[in-house]
Amino acid sequence: MGTGLTLLIDAASLVYRALFSTPDSVVAPDGTPINAAHGFLGMLARLVNDRDPDFICCAADDAWRPRWRVDLVDSYKAFRAEPESAQELAEDRLAPQMPVLFDLLAACRIPVVGHPEHEAEDVIGTLAQRAPGPVGVVSGDRDLFQIVRDPDIYVLFPRRGVSEMDVVNESYIEKRYGIPGRAYRDFAILRGDPSDGLPGVRGIGDKLAAALVARHGSLDRIIEAAEASEPGVALGKVRRDLDYVRRAAKVVEIPTDLPIPDIDLARPREEPDESAYEMADEWGLGGALRRLVAALRRAELQ
Repeated sequence: MGTGLTLLIDAASLVYRALFSTPDSVVAPDGTPINAAHGFLGMLARLVNDRDPDFICCAADDAWRPRWRVDLVDSYKAFRAEPESAQELAEDRLAPQMPVLFDLLAACRIPVVGHPEHEAEDVIGTLAQRAPGPVGVVSGDRDLFQIVRDPDIYVLFPRRGVSEMDVVNESYIEKRYGIPGRAYRDFAILRGDPSDGLPGVRGIGDKLAAALVARHGSLDRIIEAAEASEPGVALGKVRRDLDYVRRAAKVVEIPTDLPIPDIDLARPREEPDESAYEMADEWGLGGALRRLVAALRRAELQ
C-alpha cells in the first residue's frame, strides 16, 4: 500500500549541498569531477528509502537569478553573481556534472522539471498545488516555508545531508519564528534575507518583523495600517519603505500557477534500460545508480 506522498526535490539546493559534502576525490574514470552527481544520487536513494513516495520529481533552476526578480529588486542575489563568488565558482564545478546527472535521472524516468526564467522553488510551488495527496518538499531554501499548509504540504529541511532533516510544518514555523504558520512570506519580506540579497525594511529585524506579523496577521493588513498612519515606530518604518515592501513581495512570493505542462510524476519502479547502467559506469556512477534503482524498486520487489 503506497503512502500517496509526492516528493518534490529542490535539485538546485540539494546538488549544491552534495558538491560540498562529497569529497573532490570522487571523479570519473577519466578524472572529471563527479562528486556532486554522486552525492546527489546517494541522497535521492536515501530519501526514497526513508520516505517511500508514490510520486517524485526533481525541480531545476532554469535561471537561478531571474531577470524579472532583479528588475524589481536589483540587489537580488547580486553578490552571488560577482566574479569569483562562491556561487560562480560552484557553478563552474557543477557545469560538467549537471548534464550527466540529469541524463541519468531521465534514464531512470525521474522527471527533472524547470520553467523559463524561473527558479526551482517556483516549479515546486506550482507542482505542490497539483499533487493528489500529501507533499514533502526537500530543500534547504527557507523561501519554501511559505507554501507549507497543514496537513498537506510540509518541507523537509536538511540539517545533515538528508539523514537528519527538520519537518517544517505550521507548528514548526509558529514555534521557531513566533508568527502564524502561514505567514512566513510576510515575515521574510519585512525582515529581509541576506542570503538572497534582500535588505528588508530598514530598522526591522526578526523580532520587529515577527511582532508586526503576529499583531496584524498579514502583510496586507500591515500595509493598510501603515498607509492609515496608525501610530507605532515599526509601522513608521514600513510606511517609509512601502515601495520596497511592494516590490519585495513580488520577488519573494512563490508562484503556484505556472503554465507547466502536465507531467507523470509516478515513481518509476521498473528496471531502467541497460544503456543507463553503461552511461553510469562510464562516469563512475554505476554503484550510486544501482542503489537509487534498488530504492525505487524496493516496494515492488518485497
